[in-house]
Amino acid sequence: MRSAHIRSVAVAVAVTTAATGLTGTAFAGPATGVEQRAATAATTARVVVTAARTAAFAHASATGVGAGDELQPQDVMIDPEGARHVRFVRTHRGMPVLGGDLVVHLSRLLAYTGVTRAADHAVRPAATEAKLTARQAEEKAASAADGHAGTAALVVDARGAASALAYQVTVDGADGSRTVVVDATTGAVRSNTPDNDEFLSPRVLEALRRRGESLDPATGIAARALTGASASAAARYPATAHGFGRSLFVGKVPLTTTQTARKSFLLKDPTRYGTETRDAKGKETESFAQGTRFTSTTDSWGNGATSSRGSAAADAQYGITKTLDFYKKTFGRKGMANNSKPARAMVHWGRKVGNAFWDSDCGCMLYGDGDGREIKKPLVVLDVTGHELTHGVVDATAKLEPTRVDDDGNQYGEPGALNESLADIFGSNVEFSANNPKNPPNYLLGEKLGLAQKFLRRLDHPSLDRLEGTVDYWSPEVADAEVHAGSGVSSHAYYLLAEGSGRKKVGATTYDSPTYDGSTVKGIGRAKATAIFYRALTRYMVSSTDFHDARTATLKAARDLYGASGVEYRTVDQAWSAVNVTEADTPAARH
Repeated sequence: MRSAHIRSVAVAVAVTTAATGLTGTAFAGPATGVEQRAATAATTARVVVTAARTAAFAHASATGVGAGDELQPQDVMIDPEGARHVRFVRTHRGMPVLGGDLVVHLSRLLAYTGVTRAADHAVRPAATEAKLTARQAEEKAASAADGHAGTAALVVDARGAASALAYQVTVDGADGSRTVVVDATTGAVRSNTPDNDEFLSPRVLEALRRRGESLDPATGIAARALTGASASAAARYPATAHGFGRSLFVGKVPLTTTQTARKSFLLKDPTRYGTETRDAKGKETESFAQGTRFTSTTDSWGNGATSSRGSAAADAQYGITKTLDFYKKTFGRKGMANNSKPARAMVHWGRKVGNAFWDSDCGCMLYGDGDGREIKKPLVVLDVTGHELTHGVVDATAKLEPTRVDDDGNQYGEPGALNESLADIFGSNVEFSANNPKNPPNYLLGEKLGLAQKFLRRLDHPSLDRLEGTVDYWSPEVADAEVHAGSGVSSHAYYLLAEGSGRKKVGATTYDSPTYDGSTVKGIGRAKATAIFYRALTRYMVSSTDFHDARTATLKAARDLYGASGVEYRTVDQAWSAVNVTEADTPAARH
């Protein structure tokens, strides 16, 4: 799943660095360092933003920025080796531009060095006056999405081959909210996108129904209550405490919690930005405040079985904190949006909901308990959480979007497939980072879900996923493939970069990764491969990035980190070639 594809313009400046290896340190963040250092960082950010904005207008032929455009910074990235990058969202004559995002690249001396842009055409719409009224647009949106329409707002839709004046409308329906974009001149629906699509796509759920197959993850059995090792001697409350959870999927796990009185604990982690898990108690709410807090007198949570409401909460809290830990220790990233804010969760969400998803408006993970038919248990598995929270990272950076969505909610197109792939890549890395013996790390996704094929997707040989029809290699048809099926292209390239081709055993799992042309690829290791893909996402990808763009982005990232003459750079090129993505076969018209 990923969060809303089309959003109102939001401005948040985060200044980060990425070291030349896999580790990184935060350049600045709220309340994280000495006041003088924070002030210096803020000053540096303003200087870099000003330079990048000036460069964007000065190099209009390259950046596509012109009269009537305004640029709002979303991220400011300062690389130790000298480069500066500013990610902008754009307005045109005061209207948000959908698909108008760009990243301006500068040298250490703030000289312009290039741009990565989503729209490769002018964002000025041919029509400047709407023929439809806002009310008419709302009625069309409500009809298209079968729900109650909010207020229509004029935007410029620069996605696709040309720009158009349009209305953007949020519609609340029985199946959740959707964002509908209606052409302001013709009244045609330009897009109708679910704001939150689930971990399990409508397509895979339908495949399970056709097969008569249910998803029934093996969980633990009821166990005695644990005695928490808490900060019971604390004289003042609230205080940091250290308890335990008896989870459904990963056994007994340590949980950092908040002690509110001598025998009162809250499932909220003060050491990780106040990350908290709550109980939705069957409500389909996207308001975290409406969730019920989990409290305990012993600082123990769950019993390892679904008979305790706290068991799923223990899995959720553990998975979210381990995902936060992975991004922090690996990249220096402070939370999903790198703004030191919590990544929260609500379990027992809705009634008979067989899915889990990241909700960007709520800023939290939402987990259903299963529908009792195809999905028997809550999807609070570790790599599901890592996958879903990574969509939050993508939403805060490149905002990769599908090119279309069908009436059933299935998404299509290479940017959306790349989004799913990155969620799988970093979700598997969360497992490696956690290194929990009850959930051994591997390059498989959903291996604990109880599927007949033993996994949902896998990175080494994606086409072994028969359920979703995932592909190993790029072809022109991938441009309109369902996003989970198409995700295999970049996931396969990542695995080849990390581990290489052929037969190999990593941990307890044996892999055998093929190549399109029969070539042999020698991997550079997971740490370097992960560093390259993260650098590419945060610096060189935008909302329309496809697989050939991703190849270019990862080559630039490898050059930044390890040099253009290094084995890392050459192996990136080899890995993409091995999945049939090369410079020679780049489509002439990609967006």
